[in-house]
Amino acid sequence: MPEVVAVGIETTDADEVRPGEMVGTAVQRREDRRLLTGDARYTDDIQQPRTGYLALLGSQYAHAGIESIDASDAEAMDDVLAVYTYDDLVAAGLDGTMPAAELDSEDLTRDEDGEGDDESAGDAGDGDEDDGAVEIDRPLLADDRARYQGQPVAAVVATERYAAFDAIDAVDVSYDRLDAATDLDEAASGAAEAIHEFAPDNVAFEWDTGDPEATDEAFAEADHTVTLDTGNNRVIPTALEPRAAVARYQPSDDRLVVELSSQNPHAVQDRLAETLDIPRHRITVRVPDVGGGFGAKLQPYSGHLLAAWCAMDLDRPVKWQARRTDDFLSMVHARRQETELEAALDEDGHILGLRGEIDADLGGYPTGGGIGIPRGTAGMLCGAYDVDAAHVTVRGVVTNTAPISAYRGAGRPEAAYTIERLASACARALEIDPAEFRRRNFVPPEAFPVETALEMEYDSGEYAKALDRALEMLGYEAFRERQAEAREEERYLGVGLSSYVEICGGWEGDLESGQVRVDADGGVFVETGTQDTGQGHATSYAQLVADELGIPTEDIEVVEGDTDTVTEGGGTAGSRSLPMAGSVLQRSAEKVREKARTIAAGELEAAPEDVAFDDGEFHVRGAPERSVTFQDVAEAAYDPGDLPDEVEPGLEASSYFEPDGSTAPFGTHVAVVEVDPDTGEVDLKRFVAVDDVGPQVNPKLVEGQIIGGIAQGIGQTLYEDGRYDESGNLATASLQDYALPKSFDVPDIEWDSTVTPSPNNPLGVKGVGEAGTIGSMAAVVNAAIDAVEPLGIDALDMPLTDERVWSAIDAAGGDAVAGDD
Repeated sequence: MPEVVAVGIETTDADEVRPGEMVGTAVQRREDRRLLTGDARYTDDIQQPRTGYLALLGSQYAHAGIESIDASDAEAMDDVLAVYTYDDLVAAGLDGTMPAAELDSEDLTRDEDGEGDDESAGDAGDGDEDDGAVEIDRPLLADDRARYQGQPVAAVVATERYAAFDAIDAVDVSYDRLDAATDLDEAASGAAEAIHEFAPDNVAFEWDTGDPEATDEAFAEADHTVTLDTGNNRVIPTALEPRAAVARYQPSDDRLVVELSSQNPHAVQDRLAETLDIPRHRITVRVPDVGGGFGAKLQPYSGHLLAAWCAMDLDRPVKWQARRTDDFLSMVHARRQETELEAALDEDGHILGLRGEIDADLGGYPTGGGIGIPRGTAGMLCGAYDVDAAHVTVRGVVTNTAPISAYRGAGRPEAAYTIERLASACARALEIDPAEFRRRNFVPPEAFPVETALEMEYDSGEYAKALDRALEMLGYEAFRERQAEAREEERYLGVGLSSYVEICGGWEGDLESGQVRVDADGGVFVETGTQDTGQGHATSYAQLVADELGIPTEDIEVVEGDTDTVTEGGGTAGSRSLPMAGSVLQRSAEKVREKARTIAAGELEAAPEDVAFDDGEFHVRGAPERSVTFQDVAEAAYDPGDLPDEVEPGLEASSYFEPDGSTAPFGTHVAVVEVDPDTGEVDLKRFVAVDDVGPQVNPKLVEGQIIGGIAQGIGQTLYEDGRYDESGNLATASLQDYALPKSFDVPDIEWDSTVTPSPNNPLGVKGVGEAGTIGSMAAVVNAAIDAVEPLGIDALDMPLTDERVWSAIDAAGGDAVAGDD
């Protein structure tokens, strides 16, 4: 048996680490004590006098005209303050909509020649055309039609939470039911009823990337071709904390204050300003503790925006706390795609070309994320491989389901799952070991930075090193021997590989702000525009600044989630926090240190260039006894009489950071499963992961992010499946019906890392928050296929439920199953 790698990185107390040695140390998370002892403050914990409680009535049907809404019974209830419909919002002076997405008119409906149908684009109906683009608006409350079950139709504000829920049940909506299209093929068949005027065939856009002519040439020269038809199942983001907001309006200074569970307070501020027609500087957005986001809390929803407007309209605080079922029905869903990907191979198994087609579900309303995600999936389909030619087309299809948008990985898990499934299929077809097939096709280290055949840029990579380490940790060759022995005993063990790459961590043109401010007693305040939702920003940012200033982390306070304190920021998305905010905070801390050096030089009567800085003290080079501490300098910074000429009082610095490009984390994940042929159960035995996210500020935080991502990938692979019935009713609208992995469903993750710095930010770091999800899914499915290959099965799709796997075994020939003669 191979040695099993010890699981879990040991942590160190911050006060045991010398200044200057914080970065790279697995310091304990400073956030955890407050979270674990009940001192966390979430949105629903916020109490205001005279609070009104907002509840939203969701559409009963997936597709229906709204003929009338009678709110008289609800309005007559004692505790009800107000009832609102779309018409009420418009009558009050609102536009009644919020921006949903923007589509290029040339990408809308295409005719037989592939040309854009400008006439249909111009007749968007529920969108406005401007400069060749169609702005798609989404009503805050459904106007004349509901387009998915749970779409908000009416709003009630009451003095008690449960009175509001009772009141929405009293609102009488008269619907004209329409045929619902929840299946991608059905919606785009041409026979389904149009869901939006701008997409009469329910195809919202068509788009492609790559070189079709070069790809055709590659396939013409191929010795082999392998085709994979697969899909990504619909998943429903299920954070511990549902969506919530508390809003209050201050007429005295015409200021709106909104506190909510969000990943991007500045984006919420922008959306509030646009939707409510209020100047941005009169809106304060604050984010308390957040119980998970995963991408689904990037954008504000009707409840957030209506809570703000109702607070202004009623002149009292208004709180909206979504229930779990509300989140299942009307929060964004994710992942749903159908993909065909084909590889052209030479006789030695080198990939010459790739071509593919993606049909992406956009849900009832296209969102910016929903439109961008499948394009990102297409762009990442070369994976970690050196492919000379590729071409992928994408169709975005509108369906009568909840809108699709970002969820941990946002397009990259879909791509990694597809190309890694295809890589293993190619290895099987050519009878090459799957590890050798990958190694043979990796982009070589000397090729970086590289632009792929699908126009994506990778900054750096050494893919074989991560693969080799993962195989070593698993004991790959020994496992293959045990697998052969097990098959003789009619036990079906399988091993699956996934050598992924992703793009994240900011992009050229992305911008983040950061300020480091030192008060007179040496306390340091660190402010930036990202938003912690569980990642550990207060720990990692403090480590970075502590090393630059030579002070203990306990002297540093990290501030996020307040648009009054931090006026600009990009939020937390796309694993951008450390590459972006970490880089800008290091830059600001460097500025503070250099100003402190100048002040220290004045105190020491020396030239700044003759002053060294070590362990939190400034001293004259060659005369260490002539020294002042950082705290001494901080005090002097606020005493004009102690300052050198032309040095302004104070000790603070602000910076902005724009990266040179994105980062491309990578790695190899390996899963081991055993399949019971009598029941179809897939038992996940081991999971090994080796990831490369560049230098690690805090390895424990990296490990935690990877393991959390893997757990979510395992969830989609084995359990999670958002399903609608043929009438458009969500059949998985509660935790009773929507399966999530439990702690005992996830094995101990055996994790290690390699380190390949990124040249695109000064820290050299790469994003980490989504890597675990991106790498994990294909590893588990490939392992299951490897296990049942002796039974004549070469394809399975997610989720690998017992029923699905057993049905595949049965269809392949029941007499091949163990126990049948």
